[in-house]
Parts: sequence; structure tokens; C-alpha cells
Amino acid sequence: PDLTPPYRTQGKITHRPWFSPEEYKQLYEAARANAKAPERAHYRWNAEQVYDFVLFMANTGLRPDEAFNLQHRDVTIANDEAGKTDILEIEVRGKRGVGHCKSMPGAVRVYERLLARAKPVQGESRRERQLRRKAGSAAPVVPELEYPKPTDLVFPGNHIKLFNNLLERAGLKIDRDGKARTAYSLRHTYICMRLMEGADIYQVAKNCRTSVEMIEKHYAIHLKNTLDAAAINVVRKKTAKGRPKATVGNSARDSGVGRAKVLGEDAD
Repeated sequence: PDLTPPYRTQGKITHRPWFSPEEYKQLYEAARANAKAPERAHYRWNAEQVYDFVLFMANTGLRPDEAFNLQHRDVTIANDEAGKTDILEIEVRGKRGVGHCKSMPGAVRVYERLLARAKPVQGESRRERQLRRKAGSAAPVVPELEYPKPTDLVFPGNHIKLFNNLLERAGLKIDRDGKARTAYSLRHTYICMRLMEGADIYQVAKNCRTSVEMIEKHYAIHLKNTLDAAAINVVRKKTAKGRPKATVGNSARDSGVGRAKVLGEDAD
């Protein structure tokens, strides 16, 4: 006889590791401190890139592969629909083809820094310098600084390894449930922060090139503010005729939706 259950039981839903507002502030402050005072002088360019990588990702919600495929010609600084502030309009190329993203205003200043940062100059290695001096050759001419071109990658280099090192040093690699954080956690943080601010879940899903179902399944578990206490705690009062009457409080006042302004736009 067939003893299998008639209905498939739903497995445990695993959450996506993210950074709470306090943890995210701790992360970008650690990245900023490292950019200002790197362990060695020749690490400065990479340290500055990683700092901007953290802020850029948390203000756009891009997947890591989308960010690493991004070229400068894919990014445009534009006014938002209200015409009140500048944002980035990004043409995203990733595992799901071509999509579009509109950033938070905090990403603009970060991107302007990336545009203004000259490419690192490859200096002589210690071995090359020793051989040159032994041969009595003159020191090489220092090349002129080069700045990013439209077809250059926005994030060249191995930022994942450097980002993981930053997490380890800041004590943020593992979340409270024992899950390891990765560069993807910055995307998860963006989504959670937007929902905490009260953004429309459909618009967040569209901007992140995912589905409402995926967000509700993997992200809403973090967010107590997505529960409307006024809608849940319905109290029925009796009318003059003795019939119960449902009353609901002011949802905007009672829902507990608060501000979460820690995306790092004020981190400089």
C-alpha cells in the first residue's frame, strides 16, 4: 500500500542573512576606517573601493554578479520622478538577462567617487627593482594617471575576498543564527531596509528583479514592521442594539513603521 502522506509538508523556510541597521552601521564605519588608514599604503586603492562597494550595494540592491558585470556606460545619474533629488539609473546585466534598477539617492555620491578615482598604477616589484639596480638601469617613468572609461568595469578587482576579510575583522561574518554573511547580504539588507521604510513590496520586487513571493518567503521574516498591529488587534465593541462592531485603530499611527536611515549616504 502507498503510505506516503497525501500532501507534501512544507519544509523549513530559511532566512537570508542580512545586516540589521546597527550591524550595517558597524560595517560601513569599519570599511570607512580601513579606507582612511589601510594596513599598508599600497592597499589604499582597494580599501577605498571596498568601502564604496559596501555603500553602493546597500543603496542599489544589486546581486554581486550584477555589480561585477556593471560597466560605467550602464550607469546614469538622473533626477527621480519627483525631480527633487538625483539617483542612479542602472542597466543591469546578470543571470536573468537585462533589467533596470533605480538606486537610493545615497548611491550618487558613491558613484561619483568611483568615477573620480584613478586606476591603480602598477609599480615595480621588489625583485624587478633589485634587478634594475644591479643592471644600473634608470628608474622607470611613472605613467600618467588613468581614469575610468565608459567600457571599464565599475568594480574591477577581487572585492569579494577583501569584503570577507572586512567582515571577519569587524566580527560580522556570522549572524546570530550561525549563517555566514556574504556580499549577497548587502542585497538582502537593501530589501529589508526598503520594507522597513514602508516601501511598496511590489515596487521593491520589481526594482530588485525578483518576485513578491520570494521577498515574502525569505525577507519578511525579519521585519516586525510588516505586521500591522491595528489590522491584527481588532476589538469588537457592542453597539446600542448589542451587536458587535469592529473597530480598527489608525494603521499609519499604530503599525510601527519607522525610519531606518542607515544606508550610509551620511557616512562620509
